[in-house]
Amino acid sequence: MTCGEIIAQIEKDYPTSCALEWDNVGLLAGRMDKEVKRVYIGLDATDSVIREAADKGADLLLTHHPLLFHGINRVTDQDFLGNRVLNLIRSDISYYAMHTNYDVVRMAQLAAARLGWKGARPLEPAGDEAEDQGLGQIADLEQEMTLEELGRQVKEVFGLPDARIFGDPGKRVKRAAILPGSGKSAIPEALRQQAQVLITGDMGHHEGIDAVAQGLAVIDGGHYGIEHIFVEDMRNYLEEHFPELKVETEPVRHPFVTV
Repeated sequence: MTCGEIIAQIEKDYPTSCALEWDNVGLLAGRMDKEVKRVYIGLDATDSVIREAADKGADLLLTHHPLLFHGINRVTDQDFLGNRVLNLIRSDISYYAMHTNYDVVRMAQLAAARLGWKGARPLEPAGDEAEDQGLGQIADLEQEMTLEELGRQVKEVFGLPDARIFGDPGKRVKRAAILPGSGKSAIPEALRQQAQVLITGDMGHHEGIDAVAQGLAVIDGGHYGIEHIFVEDMRNYLEEHFPELKVETEPVRHPFVTV
């Protein structure tokens, strides 16, 4: 099958129209008519991911975060982004990114389901036409628990080396919100909806302590820490829709070491 046929199926379920206006999703390098027999999936198009895709003989690389967010003036081996594009083209690998369109349709819903949340709803709904879609999820937990207990659950469910808690670990919480990735911008909405804790990543010092001062605790599992669930989820998706494809995935590989 062709790259275009695979993309048509993906965009049926994850329309590019769902992506935020600042995002850059879709086919970012390569050919629509490329014959695809093997796909490699990663969270980011890093040097190691591109190298592994080439070593595996992948015809298509699929990632969550786009390699290119903004226009570039030249593609050469003199900068790391240009060199990555060159390596993709040299290996004849078509490259597709699905970022905030996946976030809106699936990411937080999947994360909330992994935590066992029932009756979760979008924290920031996408619009009237798709009431179940949007950024983040918010839910009332079936059982009240302490921040420390919830933090340990987040750490276990997502396979994290650690999780940071802003707030009193002994505080008991019932209403929780989650926004995988970078979620500091969701603090006002989480407060408006009376969430007691926000689970996210990339929480800065000032944003964290200011959220606590307003009554919102934060559990920071890292940007990669929660979003790596994209890789396994899209592997399952492709294997379901295209059983003839060989699908390879980047192993879970946190981009830092805790010492």
